[in-house]
Amino acid sequence: MAETSTYPPFEPRGSRFDQSTFYGRFRHVLNIIDPRTLFVTKVVGLLLPNQTLPSTVFWQWLNQSHNACVNYANRNATKPTPTSKFIEGYIGAVGSAVSIAVGLNMLISRTKVFSPTAQLLVQRFVPFPAVACANVCNVFLMRHGELSGGIDVLQADGCVVGSSRIAAKHALLDTSLTRIVLPMPILVLPPVIMAWFEKRKFLKVWPALHLPLHALVCTAAFGLALPVAISLFPQFSQISVSKLEPEIQSSTTDDTLVYNKGL
Repeated sequence: MAETSTYPPFEPRGSRFDQSTFYGRFRHVLNIIDPRTLFVTKVVGLLLPNQTLPSTVFWQWLNQSHNACVNYANRNATKPTPTSKFIEGYIGAVGSAVSIAVGLNMLISRTKVFSPTAQLLVQRFVPFPAVACANVCNVFLMRHGELSGGIDVLQADGCVVGSSRIAAKHALLDTSLTRIVLPMPILVLPPVIMAWFEKRKFLKVWPALHLPLHALVCTAAFGLALPVAISLFPQFSQISVSKLEPEIQSSTTDDTLVYNKGL
């Protein structure tokens, strides 16, 4: 009985962990992650060294196709979203990712500042700015309707007070920040770690270990990045009524309201 006090009261649609704290949200995300899916992921493809132009385009397209579906499925769905918005977001995100990745690769390959060895190392980091920028574009393009139509803001009892474009802006900004943080450990740590491993004698003696070691490093980075990024902000966030539109301020006596940020 003493242990039950560490968990919030049971709710059929709630979480067994406290969602008002980072640690509670972190444990919640860890709880819902299936470890088997960590071995089949887009990340290894984006981190393959010495990629050709077709492989860069393919993996960026695959990555942003996945992200577009994730953002659409985890949006604030209190307002209907036309199919045209999904198509706009998809095209915009894929276009930005491919353009940035190809542009950076061409810039690095033509520059004379780096030695050939340094060029190969720098090219390994190209996926991060490409993915981060494309992820932000993906969020805003896939959920652009929330900025124009607003999202529902609710009182503590669940009563809807109105639709707020200001709350929608906060929701999209918070979600965009998680999309920047998410690929950071995945696309920055493995190149650094693998560069260190490649200088070790054992990998030169057994080069066949390179691929499984690379996959293991990527898996560990992905397992850390996802729960950390998603846990940065609660899905149901609070906002001060004084920051919202005048018509919403006049419709409630509460000091704070709640909105669904999405994931």
